Amino acid sequence: MATVTELKTVLKDTLEKRGVLGYLKARIRAEVFHALDDDQEPRPPLSHENLLINELIREYLDFNKYKYTESVLMADDRLRREPGTGTDPSAEKRS
Repeated sequence: MATVTELKTVLKDTLEKRGVLGYLKARIRAEVFHALDDDQEPRPPLSHENLLINELIREYLDFNKYKYTESVLMADDRLRREPGTGTDPSAEKRS
């Protein structure tokens, strides 16, 4: 019969292989930052240049399959994927 330590190890390895563990860590991290974020103090609007930089970082993370890191970045709600609200150059061209 397997010990509790062995079961924990197998479970952790399985979750890592499936990508679930990384996703859960990223979601927990995002939720902690969201809980700590002060909603009473409004954020200043980001300049077009900063939005473009943020979108480039998001695209880099997406290209390299850093989906969990990207999800933390996206949880900040500063980047939007809806057409016309983010910095997606193709969306601007369609407008």
